[in-house]
Amino acid sequence: MKNVSPVLSRETTMWKAWVGFNASHACGAILFGLVYGYLALAHGAFLLQSHFLLLLGLALLAGYAILGKLYWFSVPFRGIVVAAALYAAALIALWL
Repeated sequence: MKNVSPVLSRETTMWKAWVGFNASHACGAILFGLVYGYLALAHGAFLLQSHFLLLLGLALLAGYAILGKLYWFSVPFRGIVVAAALYAAALIALWL
């Protein structure tokens, strides 16, 4: 992968593209955790009143779970499925 250039550009290698792709997606997951963690701790009432933000969080976790099933190995996939299930359970408990 370090020596193969993708068809799109000779300026990068498959290795660089792979590392960049994984790093950018990891940053997205970290950003999700930090933003929602901050909102939960500092502005809990606001977060809990916003159906949009709560459903957006669930949609993002579901998207990560689908990506995990299709492309990741079992440990991160299981972790994201547990996180999504706990998040969904919390939403159900909140709205019942």
